[in-house]
Amino acid sequence: MTDEQILRGELHDDLVRAMQKVPDLAGRDLTLTALSGGITNRNFRVDAAGTTERWVIRLAGNDTHLLGISREVEHAATVAAAGVGVGPEVTAFIRPEGYLVTRFIVGSPVTDAAVHQPETLRRVADSLRRIHDGPAIPGLFVPLRIVEAYRALAQARGVGIPPEYGVAAATGRRIELALLSNPIDLRPCHNDLLNANFIDDGTRIRIIDWEYAGMGDPFFDLGNFSINHVLSADEDELLLAAYDGEIRRDRLARLTLMRIVSDFREAMWGVLQQGISTLDIDFVEYAASRFDRLLANAATPRFERSLREAAGD
Repeated sequence: MTDEQILRGELHDDLVRAMQKVPDLAGRDLTLTALSGGITNRNFRVDAAGTTERWVIRLAGNDTHLLGISREVEHAATVAAAGVGVGPEVTAFIRPEGYLVTRFIVGSPVTDAAVHQPETLRRVADSLRRIHDGPAIPGLFVPLRIVEAYRALAQARGVGIPPEYGVAAATGRRIELALLSNPIDLRPCHNDLLNANFIDDGTRIRIIDWEYAGMGDPFFDLGNFSINHVLSADEDELLLAAYDGEIRRDRLARLTLMRIVSDFREAMWGVLQQGISTLDIDFVEYAASRFDRLLANAATPRFERSLREAAGD
């Protein structure tokens, strides 16, 4: 632990003052240590004098409501995820600040290499199935409506919309028609299954960072996980077999299409960030790379076949 990692100053004092509302932490000498990761939030591990237990306090970034993030929904989703043994245990939600305090999960990261191992895919599928079969949560997540909202918000902030948007939107409409022809029930979903959001506690793959959670198509989670980790077609089949217990062509096709939808959402997230983020991140390149990948994937025979199969043809 270095001095640079330990939080001091006004923010430290504000957070310690807020945590006096939390019975487990009130009156204790608290040390806050910055945790890595997080573009739309900041996270600090909380060590308290007199106990070996640890916590995490989570702060919202500026203007994150523009990204469709509700801290109330995040709180409810984290509680639900903890209830099925996947999310971190919630200790407190501090209002009006909106600070979320959870138990620190002791575990190890899930490496990029490990993600491609069949056993890891099985364990990830098990965690996702637990979430999707869990209780309903507040909030609605409809990615193709979200990209439209991101476009309007970005334009209002003077951000140029990439020319690829038109083709991507037309592709999205084709996907939406296919999926609506063979609808499935909405389920509680995470919707942001990046590698940094997984922790292996030795028993189960735990999932953190529920700020984009909402009721949605569970195959968005599967497609989002797949494209974020660049799974192969064979690995997609392994993931689906572990999740469903079988491989049905229409459901595999739905996963394939949601890989493209996920990249569209991610690309437009990057476009909107160009107008609201103060971080030193090249969001122009970030968006462009997702547009390039989704358009390449939409130009394949696999995409055309998936449209037909997802629709039940």
